[in-house]
Amino acid sequence: MADGFEDQVAEAGAVSVEGWDFSWLDGRATEERPSWGYQRAMGERLAGATAALDIQTGGGEVLAGVPRLPPLMAATESWPPNLAKATALLHPRGAVVVADADEPPLPFADGAFDLVVSRHPVTVWWEEIARVLRPGGTYFSQHVGPASAVELVEFFLGPQPGAAGGARHPDRARQGAREAGLDLVQLREESLRMEFHDIGAVVYFLRKVIWMVPDFTVDRYRDRLRDLHDRIIAEGPFVTRSTRMLVEARRPA
Repeated sequence: MADGFEDQVAEAGAVSVEGWDFSWLDGRATEERPSWGYQRAMGERLAGATAALDIQTGGGEVLAGVPRLPPLMAATESWPPNLAKATALLHPRGAVVVADADEPPLPFADGAFDLVVSRHPVTVWWEEIARVLRPGGTYFSQHVGPASAVELVEFFLGPQPGAAGGARHPDRARQGAREAGLDLVQLREESLRMEFHDIGAVVYFLRKVIWMVPDFTVDRYRDRLRDLHDRIIAEGPFVTRSTRMLVEARRPA
């Protein structure tokens, strides 16, 4: 008797994972949201800025969702499909989207912006952020924290003893900001419940968030996917926890 495994895996393996819109997971997976409401708070800061930069904008969905952009708004992105999507979303809003390899240097002059934002940057180049900020300017970002969804990662890769530390630890953010000459205004961290209700949701998530299981393909991990599918059928949703950090730092005036 068919249990849906092949159909779910095939569907999730074929759907587009361009951009940073997770609406395909509606009804298949859930994730708690941080209490600080990053997009709303980011929008409030953008409304008061004169020149702003969104680093690693993805498909531009988060930035496009704020009510008001500053007179000068730029965004960077490295992945070509995301560049095309972000351009289509943000150009009508008057924002310029710049191709950038997500490695120093940022393609902007010193002191070009009074606000730099970023939601879930893969890598944070603190010295470059400080360089492109004007004196008195602010970096406002939501980072992925340490050991995010580690239970899911460990299901496929085995124990990850260093997951709780590493580059995503809040101490590294404090150190990076300080060494770049920025004053840390706030750093908040929250652990949030995630649930995957079917194996299609897992496949889609791992295809889209490629750094979770870096060598993920359906064929390579078919046996583990089958095991997880059977577990979800028998026990209910697979539960893990994401971690998020709200980071605000200011360049001294």
